[in-house]
Parts: sequence; C-alpha cells; structure tokens
Amino acid sequence: MTSTASTRKTGSASRRVGYAFAIAINGVLLYLVNVWPGWQIIPFLTADFREVLGLVNASLIAGMVVNFFNLLLDWRWVRAVGDLVTLGIGLAGLVLFWQVFPFDFPGAFDWSLLVRIVIVLAMVGTVIGMIVQVVTLIRSLAGSREADQ
Repeated sequence: MTSTASTRKTGSASRRVGYAFAIAINGVLLYLVNVWPGWQIIPFLTADFREVLGLVNASLIAGMVVNFFNLLLDWRWVRAVGDLVTLGIGLAGLVLFWQVFPFDFPGAFDWSLLVRIVIVLAMVGTVIGMIVQVVTLIRSLAGSREADQ
C-alpha cells in the first residue's frame, strides 16, 4: 500500500496572521522588559544587563517593524531582507551577551557554562540562518518562480 502525501503551502492569510501575532508578542515583551515588571525582577540578571538592554530593545523593535512590512507586502525578498536585519541585530546581541555576560547563577550547578554553550549554539544557528536568507534573497531577486511563494 502506498500513501501519497500532499504538499501544502502556507497561505498568505495565515502568514499575515503570524506576522500580526509576532508584532503583538514583541510589543508585549518590550513592555514587560522595560516597563512592568521590568528586567530587574529576574533574580539571575545583574546590573550589567543595562549594557545589553539597548540591543534587546533594538531586536524587539526591529522584529516589530519587519513583521509590519511583511504584514503589508508579504513578498519573499522583503521577508529575506527583514530576516537578515533581525538576524544581524540578534547576532550583535548574542555577541554582546557573550562579552558582558549579565548573569549570576548561585548554586552548585554550573549554569554559567550551560548558558555560554547555548549562546554559542545560538550564534551558530543565527549565522546559518543568515546564509539561508542570503540565498533566499538571491533566488528571489533572480526571479525564481518558486521563490515568490
């Protein structure tokens, strides 16, 4: 017995709903980090978090702006450029988190080592994501028919 799997492409309407949710979630996170209850309430963050707060905010705001453009246009090349922008800001933030390391984890378990490993993995994943988006951008600008979907 053979089964056939149908391929479904995500429709423009469902992507646009996703963009709207992403804008709302980033807005809520921006509020929670900066207004109430604020990042200071998190016990393992040190005062050094102020040094990375600007990039955290920039990343959230960039995500909102990019998703707003995606909501309006929903073009492949616009999504690729937007993803490159947000990934670039995210990578800068990860590098700054590595350098400043605004965390203090008391206790016997070495949470600092685990967090550093996660930061490195996130950096690697971000660079891979940037490469993918460059390829996507080139394909969409070259006029690949499937890249417009």
